[in-house]
Amino acid sequence: MQKLWNCYGSTAIGHLRKMEYILICSVAFLGSGLTLFSGFGLGTLLVPIFGLFFPIEIAIILTAIVHFLNNLFKLSLLGKYADKTTIIRFGIPSVFAALLGAYILTQLNSLSPIATYDFIGKTFSVLPLKLIIGLLLIFFALFDIIPLFANLQFDKKYLPVGGLLSGFFGGLSGNQGALRSAFLIRANLSKEAYVATGVVIACLIDTTRLFVYSKQFFTIANQSNAFLLFAATLSAFGGAYLGNKILKKVTIKSVQTIVAVMLIGFGVLLSLGII
Repeated sequence: MQKLWNCYGSTAIGHLRKMEYILICSVAFLGSGLTLFSGFGLGTLLVPIFGLFFPIEIAIILTAIVHFLNNLFKLSLLGKYADKTTIIRFGIPSVFAALLGAYILTQLNSLSPIATYDFIGKTFSVLPLKLIIGLLLIFFALFDIIPLFANLQFDKKYLPVGGLLSGFFGGLSGNQGALRSAFLIRANLSKEAYVATGVVIACLIDTTRLFVYSKQFFTIANQSNAFLLFAATLSAFGGAYLGNKILKKVTIKSVQTIVAVMLIGFGVLLSLGII
């Protein structure tokens, strides 16, 4: 991963234009506001955007940093409403599973291509890491467009199982919100407690995976990247603050469908090694 970043990172940073900053910050702002009370996932939205300008494993780490800082801000707004029992039953298993997921991510990057093929005069490689992340993006995007998935709920007795699943996929790809919501929705929590408990659990998972990613953190957080992270994080703060002021569940089905279709398209291209 270090060699990949040395070769690619400085070039990618040098070519980030104003429009690209606007795109990343806009997604961070809108995604953060929607995630506070809806099924959207900030990590799910940010990974493809960062992935347009960085290698996918770098995109996941950058997203993790923004996601973690944004969740800390949400915690300051709503943390007092969190349900301690649910945090213990769901959060503790999620931490251990996140360790495993994040470790697997660091190992996948060193694997050789599964296949290589020629298309429109170019050669593309199907890498294990891109294939798995692409398939996960497709899977979690389906939560927004297939009613069976969108309405998926589990009895609260399965909270520890939900913690394991949410933590593992959170550590591996950053996609944890959809599974977490499917399990917490049946935990008989108030609206404020539901949101606050989800934020606490997300912070636990983010802390765990950033600990595993820490070897790459200081390389990524150079001066150029620091400004991008600051801008994206500040935008996410603004979205979270606005969402907290509105304090209601946002359900914009047409927007969810459009975003889900775009995520599926990105996931397909990533899986095939085209991007």
